[in-house]
Amino acid sequence: MSKRVVITGMGVISAIGIGLENFWQGLAIGKNGIDKISHFDTTGFPSKIAGEIKDFKPADYLDKKEARRLVRFIQFSIAAGQMAVKNANLTITPENANEIGVLIGSGIGGLDMLEQQCRNLIEKGPDKLSPFTVPYMIADMAAGYTSINLGAKGPNACTVTACASGTNSIGDAYKIIQRGAANVMITGGTEACITPLGVASFCAAKALSTRNDDPKHASRPFDKDREGFVMGEGAGIVVLEEYEYAKARGANILAEVIGYGMSGDANHITAPTPGGEGGVRAIRAGLQDAGITAEQIDYVNAHGTSTQLNDKFETMALKTVFGDRANQVPISSNKSMFGHLLGATGAVELIATILTIRNSLIPPTINYETPDPECDLDYVPNKARAKEVNIALSESFGFGGHNAVLIVKKV
Repeated sequence: MSKRVVITGMGVISAIGIGLENFWQGLAIGKNGIDKISHFDTTGFPSKIAGEIKDFKPADYLDKKEARRLVRFIQFSIAAGQMAVKNANLTITPENANEIGVLIGSGIGGLDMLEQQCRNLIEKGPDKLSPFTVPYMIADMAAGYTSINLGAKGPNACTVTACASGTNSIGDAYKIIQRGAANVMITGGTEACITPLGVASFCAAKALSTRNDDPKHASRPFDKDREGFVMGEGAGIVVLEEYEYAKARGANILAEVIGYGMSGDANHITAPTPGGEGGVRAIRAGLQDAGITAEQIDYVNAHGTSTQLNDKFETMALKTVFGDRANQVPISSNKSMFGHLLGATGAVELIATILTIRNSLIPPTINYETPDPECDLDYVPNKARAKEVNIALSESFGFGGHNAVLIVKKV
């Protein structure tokens, strides 16, 4: 019989709140974290809006040298990791360090470092590059630095599956514990790509909203007038523990992970499979892993990007999975509030899902104003809804055809 895996701690950094309390308050009231980009001059950029984090202070989590030197996606990871470990009341010691691992994903990694060092190479020459260029650029360094900061010496890895990275990371960590390779995993996703290259690249792909004159209404998942996603940044980290281990140390169990499913579209580098067929297979794999049926799902935290194809095909996938019950299952997209956090989004949204279960309140999909005949399910429009949620599904779909879902339940 597989080991049970529970969540005992969570840490989050998002445009609607840093820390669990602020984050949940933002979700519950439908707070909007989208605004004009302040990180750099957007002159000439088709999209000038994002879900930036403007009140993050690295020095609250790092010594002065590291706070000044480390790149943003690593800073986010360390900070959210510290929050999660504190929330779990977990003490990492030389005696237990080997059984505590770290698995943190990032879709892109240190893009800010890449841009800066490319400028140095072109303008100043090859001898002017930072010796930290590669370590601060590669995606796995969030996991590496977080393990160093926390002293966790167990399995250490990074999952890179574009917008599914956070979900895959937590799912992979869940399986590591299930097979007995660790008792605890500190896991999730982090991203900080609101940079000139990051925004310009997604603009070139015509993926971003250009509603620059009205940023608060730009991210509008499932709405008929959606016209692109809004970039966000941040991190979500959770502490997973083997159930008996958590129980023995008197941990406060927040939820239980019961299912993980994934699939590949094998269709297109950016477009989802028509009809959401790949998503259907991932959800069904998750249900099978959990040993439950679709009828037992009380709520879906949707990928809901505010792009034409994703929202349409995700809706079709959910109709296929739930059948006649599709209209009765509440669905919401947190991206309407804080944008698309790329590799961090699945982890942040899983935290939102767990908070939904614990508070019996479903956050809304804000900016849902004009119904789309092709997106005609219950998206919990504009206002949170009180509802008991026992089992919930959180789903992520990434560039490259990466589909991943997690199923969690109340304990």
